Amino acid sequence: MKDGLRIDGRKPDELRKIKIEAGVLYRADGSCYIEWGGNKILAAVYGPREALPRHIQNPTKALVNARYNMASFSVEERKKPGPDRRSTEISKVISEALESVIFTELFPRTTIDICIEVLDAEAGTRCAGITAAAVALADAGIPMYDIPVACAAGKVDGVVVLDLTSDEDKEGEADLPVAIAPRSEEILLMQMDGHLTYKEFEEALELAIKGCREVAKLQKEALLRKYSKEVE
Repeated sequence: MKDGLRIDGRKPDELRKIKIEAGVLYRADGSCYIEWGGNKILAAVYGPREALPRHIQNPTKALVNARYNMASFSVEERKKPGPDRRSTEISKVISEALESVIFTELFPRTTIDICIEVLDAEAGTRCAGITAAAVALADAGIPMYDIPVACAAGKVDGVVVLDLTSDEDKEGEADLPVAIAPRSEEILLMQMDGHLTYKEFEEALELAIKGCREVAKLQKEALLRKYSKEVE
């Protein structure tokens, strides 16, 4: 921090640049592309479709399976292809966060598959992935009581800041990714790395939710752009 500004020139409560586009993949039931700072992420939704093999079927609801994957070329040093412990954990928490807003009881014995591919990574990929996946679900026409959105706050040089860059994530003291259902502001996911005092935690949570509100507007604009074109 220098003169109240961060190393990339942003104010503490300012988001990186975000671009969201809905319906970018022809063969998916729903899809989304998001650029969030240096992150470039594609999300695709397939289903609801019959869950196979049949022994995994739930007779009362659909299964929601999110698969978060970082491409080998998404980071500076080439990453080993395939799932690792981190991607497995993030896939699980994203599945749970998204399932909580979907009316899964409408589609018993089916599965809803959500593929999140990180093409370029620069901190905050799980938040950007959830945000893109939520737009892809809406694009696929999956019934939800709200469109989830995520954003992170953290602490850098003793200051609570919004939407950390990669350098801030590495050098900072804490990172707090949060996903919410924006209409009710119900918290769907919250994780924390590092240390915050209770006061700092409250400040970071409030800042993350403020960021979520701003990103939620961009999600709706992306969906409106796609469907207003189709109506025309």
